[in-house]
Amino acid sequence: MIFTEEICFSTCGNVDIVDLNQQVEMKVRESNISNGIVTIFIPGATGSITTIECEEGLLEDFKDIVEEIIPHDHRNYKHNNELGGQNAHSHLRASLLGPSLTVPIVDGELVLGAWQQIVFVDFDNMPRNRCLTLQIIGE
Repeated sequence: MIFTEEICFSTCGNVDIVDLNQQVEMKVRESNISNGIVTIFIPGATGSITTIECEEGLLEDFKDIVEEIIPHDHRNYKHNNELGGQNAHSHLRASLLGPSLTVPIVDGELVLGAWQQIVFVDFDNMPRNRCLTLQIIGE
């Protein structure tokens, strides 16, 4: 069986991290899939899906390291210079993490570690309305 669902929400931008665990768990329960996979995908070029422990200090550490690796104010981003935009860093950050995540489902439950949450990270430089696509496949 295959089920396709959406989760929609608003974000603040600027490395806004949204915990998706409860919404994904609910969609998996509603699908009645006992064993299979769920893929969470964000259409768009400035957001990513990953897992992390949603502990405040770790989330701040994540934001700090993202800024160190791909700073928002680098003067020589060609995307910004050629197109006049100011979100090259958003695209680069999202590309680094990627737009999707696949999680196994066993006995109707997501297979995640004790401290592992599924999160969406909005790297854009402004608030956005986002809709994620979930595809739940299994039996």
